[in-house]
Amino acid sequence: MRSNSNQYGVLAEFANPADLMDAASAVNKAGYKHFDTYSPFPIHGMDDAMGLKESKLGWIVLIHGIIGLLGGIALQVWSMDIAYPLHISGKPYLNFPAFVPVGFAIVILLSAFGAFFGLFALNKLPRLHNPLFNSDRIAKATDDGFFICIEATDPVYSEEKSTAFLKEAGAIHTEIIPK
Repeated sequence: MRSNSNQYGVLAEFANPADLMDAASAVNKAGYKHFDTYSPFPIHGMDDAMGLKESKLGWIVLIHGIIGLLGGIALQVWSMDIAYPLHISGKPYLNFPAFVPVGFAIVILLSAFGAFFGLFALNKLPRLHNPLFNSDRIAKATDDGFFICIEATDPVYSEEKSTAFLKEAGAIHTEIIPK
């Protein structure tokens, strides 16, 4: 139930990492789903406090690695056995131990590409402007600020109720972020 469609959400600042962790846990328990935390360093346990699922990035990298291995071996089998069959010194056409270095290199290459492009896709990048940049205070998140933002797209979001909830959770400053 949004009160204003021109809002990105409500941003709240907290005094320290422990307060931010407690607030994130409270926001998660209150049923909010579209929120994020910002701090100058990773906070151990924040993923659990926010109720985040396991990342899909590991599976993306694994699938790309398997595709790389199968593709590398298929390329070598095709080139050595079908396209250019050379019988040298009685060695077999399908000499799999000789395929290991190229297969390994292609696994690493495609896994790296999978990680890079998978990270971009999962984070919905590139995003040229984030509405949080409209706030003067968010710059403190790179130095000594601890923030949580509940987005207006959340089904539970209400400007008044969400702001009051964050103040009750210990916010030292709150502000409404426009789009």
